[in-house]
Amino acid sequence: MSYYFAMYSDAGNAAVLDVCVYAKTNGLSWNNVCDQLEDLSRLEGFGEATDTEVRECVWLYLGY
Repeated sequence: MSYYFAMYSDAGNAAVLDVCVYAKTNGLSWNNVCDQLEDLSRLEGFGEATDTEVRECVWLYLGY
């Protein structure tokens, strides 16, 4: 199943979904999720992971 998190690529959306699944599984706080997105954004090709639109999509997906 694929989800759209406003990333520029399917690989980016899949990576953010991985962060979301990890967050749900481990009960991460919003601050922890933002840290995970920051880490992801440092990887080549995923720089937009901290964009407002991406964070809003993640917020909604996780139901904070």
